[in-house]
Formats: sequence, C-alpha cells, structure tokens
Amino acid sequence: MPTPGERIIELCKTYSVSKETLAERSGLRLALIERITENGHIPDLAPLLKIARALGVRLGTLLDDHEKLGPVITRAGGADTTPRFITGLPDKESEGHHGLTFHALAADKGGRHMEPFIVDIAVDAEQTESTHEGEEFVYVLNGSLSLEYGADRHILDAGDSVFYDSIVPHRLLSADTRPVRILAVIYTPA
Repeated sequence: MPTPGERIIELCKTYSVSKETLAERSGLRLALIERITENGHIPDLAPLLKIARALGVRLGTLLDDHEKLGPVITRAGGADTTPRFITGLPDKESEGHHGLTFHALAADKGGRHMEPFIVDIAVDAEQTESTHEGEEFVYVLNGSLSLEYGADRHILDAGDSVFYDSIVPHRLLSADTRPVRILAVIYTPA
C-alpha cells in the first residue's frame, strides 16, 4: 500500500505541482513537505488535510488503496489488522510510537467527506495542537482522554463523547497512565 507521502508525490506529478508550490498553497513549511514525501514522516491530520486541500483532493485520497461506491463494511477486529497511519516519533528501543495510531473504518469508500477511525493514543503521545477546517466527533471506547480545546481542557472517560469545530486548536492525549482508544469521525467540507 502506498504511503501518504508516495500518494502526494504521485498527485504532484499528475497535477504538475512542485513541492515549493505545494508548500505555498498549503501554508506548510517546505521542510515538512519534504519530510513527508522523502522520509515517510507522517504528521498529524491537520497537515495532511491542508495538503489534500492544496491538491484539490479529499483526505481519503492520500490514505486509500482503491475506492468502492457501495457500503464499506469493517468486521469486528478488522480495523486493528493494519494501521492506516501512525503519528509521532518512532521509539527505536521498544519499536513502538509515541503518538496516535489511526485505524481506518471506511478506507475504500469513494467520494466520502467523513473519515471514521479507531484511534489508539499512547500514554506518552507527543502531539502538537491541530487546527483545520471541518468538524470532529470523538467517542471514548477505553481509557481516560484529555481534550485540549482552545484554552480549555476536558477529561472524557469511556462512554463519553464530544463534537467540536476543528478550526479551534485542539489536541488529544491520555489523561492518565493508561492508553486510550477512541472512535473519531472527522468531517471536512467539499
């Protein structure tokens, strides 16, 4: 499966967009674009959304293998088999990541504007604040989630949910010493 960086390179070639132009259109630093396309770095969703918008494609285009027109069914445990992407820095000692692992629930659905994920948040996740257009819905499946939203901090436990505008700076972290698992649905307008 191609990485988001490989898909970005492919789209840039198709649309004759240089990395410099992509950086300018997306409002991202050229160094970040190069880390994503040349080193396989996976940032959080905000830069990927900005890149997708700058290329005139939906976020799923950077993440999908192929597209289905009908319903996409993910059976129990199916989302766990292959993470779609992982944010944060790799930990060479434990061969893990200090970030968020996104498991796509509708990876091959064509033409969607929502991106549903099961997200595993490491206890020591190192995430920067994110801001992008659209809305997000989060439902806590396991653990205790710390949502930093603007100047406020909210603690959500298993069974709690939150719906918010993604344009406000936000960050999701573990609220204690346990990993967190959430259902996250990200909506981006066409």
